[in-house]
Amino acid sequence: MDSTTGRARRFDFQHHGERSSYSDQVPLVLWSSEGYSIPLQSLPPAGHIVSATQLDSYLSSALSAAPQNTLLFLQDQLSMDDFTVFGGVFGNKQDSAFPHLESALQASPSPLVLPALSWGGCSAVLPLLQQHLGTPPLYLDPASLAQLSLNASVATLLVIRLPYSASSGLMSPRDALTGNDAVIGQVLDIMKAQDVPYTAIYTALKPSQVVQEASVDVRSVGRTLLQAPSSPYAPLQFVSEGKPCILLWAEKLSVSQQRGEQWTAQDLGPLTFGTTASVTLTNSSCNATHSRLVLNYQKIMDFQTLSLTFSMSRRFYKVSARDWFTLDHVELEFDTQKVTFNGSREIYAPAEYSYHCKSVTNYRYPLLVPFSSKDPAQWRLSFDDLQIQGFSVAGEDFAYANDCAGFFTPGIWMGLLTSLLMLLILTYGLHMITQLRTMDRFDDPKGPAISVPQNE
Repeated sequence: MDSTTGRARRFDFQHHGERSSYSDQVPLVLWSSEGYSIPLQSLPPAGHIVSATQLDSYLSSALSAAPQNTLLFLQDQLSMDDFTVFGGVFGNKQDSAFPHLESALQASPSPLVLPALSWGGCSAVLPLLQQHLGTPPLYLDPASLAQLSLNASVATLLVIRLPYSASSGLMSPRDALTGNDAVIGQVLDIMKAQDVPYTAIYTALKPSQVVQEASVDVRSVGRTLLQAPSSPYAPLQFVSEGKPCILLWAEKLSVSQQRGEQWTAQDLGPLTFGTTASVTLTNSSCNATHSRLVLNYQKIMDFQTLSLTFSMSRRFYKVSARDWFTLDHVELEFDTQKVTFNGSREIYAPAEYSYHCKSVTNYRYPLLVPFSSKDPAQWRLSFDDLQIQGFSVAGEDFAYANDCAGFFTPGIWMGLLTSLLMLLILTYGLHMITQLRTMDRFDDPKGPAISVPQNE
């Protein structure tokens, strides 16, 4: 398909954007280097939100014939309105904030543009690319890329984090987007100078403008007070066969090691969720009875490699006549050593539910206990606001949460005891009132005085 046809397709996409608001979704743009075509795919209808499953189908078709050297330009925040207001490709303005992106799309034979990718689906872009390419991501900047020698026959996944977001406080949105576009231009020039074909993807982690809508969701009815609060980032997903099968979210994933008399702690939360996530899910797996989520990190706490593994199993229990899942083991592996904790005694939920707990630790009100006496005691795990689901995942959101907090919380017990004490006081007062007795004779001041005869 020539460039004229490509411009026609982009013009249609502009009209799709005018008919529906995409301010609460993230756009995704995919194109290939000049001379390499991507299989034509039908664009989603106007107003349709592309899910993670549909995104997997688009990427599978596009990467089947596209160059295997894949560039992922990952921005902090991006919305369709940014292209509409500041772009020349999707709008009619001559002064565009995306000149390099425009040139790349015009030179590409068949670009793919998804105007509205679900917020949960955007977090699955990197795991899906890793799954299709069969290689871990490599985070680079333009200076590092210029020193890297690429091979056209070897699949690589290069992630370029764009430094600015559309909501940067020290610069206008146009200047921030122009700075990102300049980084895209530098990377594409380096790839062109090395004469290496590539497939490029430009997207973001979250929308730049989130529309807050008050809605009632049927799934939220129930123990909503015990469920994890809504977070600004989507939960971590492990995708198998194009569908999410494990979900994880935590406000804090703290790992501590005792060195001498001091404890050295590392919070893995920012590396697992959000804009600075750099975790990989290699060796993770899931099926109908067992799920295994492996979080792999590089250069943590003076270790070259560190991994955190959540092993879950699903079983049928005759007493309750239903399936339950348990968090059997939590393994901490660093370099060549391993520490294992058992969580099956306290961490469990019905197989259709997710599990949520405000605090999961192995040292303070422990829900995790050492698997054996050989496991060293100088390691501490602390998961704040943990929510995990390893089975019956339907979509990109957690199912109904089974909370670790008991029904009779300390506040409820205090209220019950106080009410009981007040009831006892009221009962005693009523009892005293019923015991009062009046005189059977009264002294009349207008009549003769009552005389009481006395025997001498």
